[in-house]
Amino acid sequence: MVADLAAAREFAAQWAGKGYEKGECQKFWTLLLRDVLGYERMDSVLFEHRVAGGGFIDVWIRDASVMVEQKSLRVDLDAPEMRQGVLKTPLSQVWDYAEDLPLAEQPRFLVTCNFGEFRVYDRTRGGRSVLESAPTFAFSLAELGEHPEYLGFITDPLNSRLEKEKEVSSQAGELVGRIYSELLDQYLEPDAPETRHALNVLCVRLVFCLYCEDAGLFPKDAFYRYLQGVAPADVRPRLKLLFRALDTPVEDRDPYDTALREFPYVNGGLFAGDFEIPNFSPELLGLLLDEVSRAVDWSQISPTIFGGIFESTLNPETRRAGGMHYTDPANIHKVIDPLFLDDLKAELQAIDDAEGLTPRQRTNRYRAFHERLCSLRFLEALRAEWIQIGRTYALAA
Repeated sequence: MVADLAAAREFAAQWAGKGYEKGECQKFWTLLLRDVLGYERMDSVLFEHRVAGGGFIDVWIRDASVMVEQKSLRVDLDAPEMRQGVLKTPLSQVWDYAEDLPLAEQPRFLVTCNFGEFRVYDRTRGGRSVLESAPTFAFSLAELGEHPEYLGFITDPLNSRLEKEKEVSSQAGELVGRIYSELLDQYLEPDAPETRHALNVLCVRLVFCLYCEDAGLFPKDAFYRYLQGVAPADVRPRLKLLFRALDTPVEDRDPYDTALREFPYVNGGLFAGDFEIPNFSPELLGLLLDEVSRAVDWSQISPTIFGGIFESTLNPETRRAGGMHYTDPANIHKVIDPLFLDDLKAELQAIDDAEGLTPRQRTNRYRAFHERLCSLRFLEALRAEWIQIGRTYALAA
């Protein structure tokens, strides 16, 4: 993905002195991304995406972790406008949209643009008050025509959401691998099949708790706080109490056990049954709390990538073969997108874009869509797809 200088000059000349926010935003950014920057993931670019807090994101380049607030030509990018009953600058608008998203979806780069001027804000460089005083980078359309690399962060693979997910998921997988090995050493019969099964169950339960405390399913840092300050010898019984509570509806629990009140009931059987839990050494407890729970933001981890790595961690044969492997999400989407996901996305987008609906009508449509999602079964469709693929290859051979 290399920027095209000739295309950049042509683009700058084409758009010089013109640009209307509502009518030309999508065309402007589509041409810029596709023809000038050579961006290859146009299917991940969303225009006029509705956010929960009200309003619409003008351009959201999800896989590049970029969000754009687009204004018409010559609109002052420092001037506040009335939005949702509040005066907001373009930066305030796009920042609010970013914070309306789940933490894992929030973009790193914010861009404000009025067709003639671009301002780029890197949220890793400081908070809102810091960046409001000066953008990370600013340039004109004419300058972009000579330096398309100014927007190179959009196509830089190191800034892509997928690369960041790969990095943090791999790091988390390595940490869970360390926990697995150290837990195995604590069991009385580490080579017994029952021990391996109990250890796998324990690791799955621990990872679930780690994810929940960062993803908002538990209160923030709930698992960390539950074990913080606990003596290593007491971790084993504390985990048994926690797992039993997670498998019990809140109204059926001991009302005097206040330490477990903030943990919700988890249905589905993940915490059903008692499995052997070994003692924890001080070093193992420190690894779990300080390096895995506190230091890792589990909400940033890709379930697709981490799932494969985690499976490798729990599979002794794969571990001995030296492998933490996963199926690249791009290859997964080659199968599932045309099979069912594209249609489902289009159906959801139609609800988002439907005009003239009352809030209640829109909510009812979302609810009906959600209920339909819960009823879908894909195994037979996938099986049929793979049979057809097999037949195609057989005929070709």
